[in-house]
Amino acid sequence: MTEVATPSPNQAEVILVGCGCPLRGMGWYHAVQMLGNECPSAKLCYIVEPWFLGAGASGPGGAEFAEFKSKAEADNQVGFYTSLSDVPPVTDGVKRLALISGRTIDNPRLLGEAIAAGCSVIYLEKPGATTVAELETMKKQAADANVEICMGYNKNVCKYVRNAREFAASTEGSHVTFVSNNTYENNASSLGECFERNAEGMLKNMAIHELALLASFYDVTVDNIESVEVDKAFSSMQTLAGPSGKEFTDFDKVKFTIKTKTGKQVSVQADRCGGATSYAMVSDADGNEVFRHCMPDEEDEANVSVLEAKYPGAMPYFFSQDPDYTTVKERVAKLCATGEEAKDIATIDIAISALQIAEYLTPMMQKELKA
Repeated sequence: MTEVATPSPNQAEVILVGCGCPLRGMGWYHAVQMLGNECPSAKLCYIVEPWFLGAGASGPGGAEFAEFKSKAEADNQVGFYTSLSDVPPVTDGVKRLALISGRTIDNPRLLGEAIAAGCSVIYLEKPGATTVAELETMKKQAADANVEICMGYNKNVCKYVRNAREFAASTEGSHVTFVSNNTYENNASSLGECFERNAEGMLKNMAIHELALLASFYDVTVDNIESVEVDKAFSSMQTLAGPSGKEFTDFDKVKFTIKTKTGKQVSVQADRCGGATSYAMVSDADGNEVFRHCMPDEEDEANVSVLEAKYPGAMPYFFSQDPDYTTVKERVAKLCATGEEAKDIATIDIAISALQIAEYLTPMMQKELKA
């Protein structure tokens, strides 16, 4: 292939790192959104996919990836590579953005490679790295290279979060509760598989989005926490065997309220078996619910139906969060291309705070629930 896609002057040149399998990988969904021109400031020019261009080519998903690759090359002139070091050097005047959507454990290495590839902005999927120490090292590495890091915490731009925050701001004495639900079956087999696959634990995985909201909008940091009240009647912790036979201890549901030293108060509720609807709720000074906005809402459901027909068999959560993925990418790409501030997009500092909060809360809540 000779011709490669090139960005216009007001677009970022995007390298997608980690496409994954069509219909399954989050990277693939990022790609189809950009190829569909849903993010006007982002021009997808290169895809780096070591697995399906290497050892995984003949395995499950390999044929589907090869078909996607052929179409993206022919229709959109996208260049495919097995590593960031193989991508052609950035052209003078071009603003290059890396969207890293691979395994969390690989992110510290990929960040360094993206900096070396001439990227001025890097979009990292949450949680960014597996430990606070890694994130702090990555922050310094990027700062030394004058590279900005944005995080893919898409709930920061969610309609239901924004509407609840706005309603609460206009209601004296109000209290916000963010509720995150998932659709695992409430049995040892289903939860055991979940615990093993997400071995970092609920607060570093499923509920990390909510912790990022707390860090972004409620001044919650480990140093600013005055108290944590755990709802023991709601919360539950289990030790279950995963598919490997190894046992894992984790929360299947939690609810807690954090008060900060600066006078803010907010609650989080997460339930692995709570269903497909997440929401934000506002209660008044007497504890009565006065507002609730769910995700997906009616508008989202209509969009989901369209996307289900367009991409049959794709992961359901792609569709319910489709507008938010678009918003985050567009704001990050516009930051890269024009320098415009990426409003409400989580920074690496927010990612560090969210992981710190998770590491602070987990042993505290385990101790409370064992008591």
